[in-house]
Amino acid sequence: MADQTGQADQTARGDQASRPEPGGRAGRPDYPTALGASSLETITLLGHDLAEDVMGEVGFGELAFWLATQRRPTPGETRVFEAVLAALADHGFTPTAIVTRLTYLSAPDSIQGALAAGLLGGGSRFLGVTEDCGRFLHDVLASCDPLPADDDGWDALALRTVRAQREAKRFVPGLGHHVHKQGDPRTARLFRIAAEEGLYGPHLSLFAAIGRVHPEVLGKKLPLNGAGVCGAALADLGLPLELLRGFALLARTAGLIGQLAEELRRPVANEIFLSVDLNNRSVAPEPYPPGGSHG
Repeated sequence: MADQTGQADQTARGDQASRPEPGGRAGRPDYPTALGASSLETITLLGHDLAEDVMGEVGFGELAFWLATQRRPTPGETRVFEAVLAALADHGFTPTAIVTRLTYLSAPDSIQGALAAGLLGGGSRFLGVTEDCGRFLHDVLASCDPLPADDDGWDALALRTVRAQREAKRFVPGLGHHVHKQGDPRTARLFRIAAEEGLYGPHLSLFAAIGRVHPEVLGKKLPLNGAGVCGAALADLGLPLELLRGFALLARTAGLIGQLAEELRRPVANEIFLSVDLNNRSVAPEPYPPGGSHG
């Protein structure tokens, strides 16, 4: 046994000795990154000493922006970005929160499983609207040159946009909310914060115009929802469109941790489970028609 241990130690030391130096030496490829890197004495992150320059000096929201863009945000950008994170962190007993609590009920030994279950539910109906709205607005703006110079111009563009969506029988992302039918309180607040910081850009301008003109096309007034305005604000910050849903999930992670913390103190998951399990109603099987729709 001792010989085997000694041989393992020798192998480990040999592996360490054969590792290439930074820069792809010893004929091996290198893997460049501007993010985290470690040496014997230090850890660097984004070119800064993690322990001395980042820890206790940079807030988490600021750091998340910095990691995604590899440029340090201005104080105004940080304020808008963190307002978005706050807006999306938690919105009550949504499906993402319920599934997190239920997964924890089923597997209390797997906090990571409960969090992952909630995050996997971030899609086209919950949380994914942030990305959908940002992409939608960006695509409209990309086909518009020059951009409108005043509210009348934005309203005209928004009117064409909503009409095109109506004719194509497609929804306008970010329009409507199942609870806040008279107006989502997050929306007006984020508009104000962006304006105060000089970051009220074309995506927010178009989104606001859609809110003004859509009743003319749809025949009813719908609220601009918080997830949609967050997508517009993130796009105006110049963040990658491919990552917009990721920022929504980052925010919701904090909310789901809160849901789990509350579940530990005031559990409801078992009641949710039992309310379904004890109130099911047996019905006759209804096979899918061959080759038919499931709807």
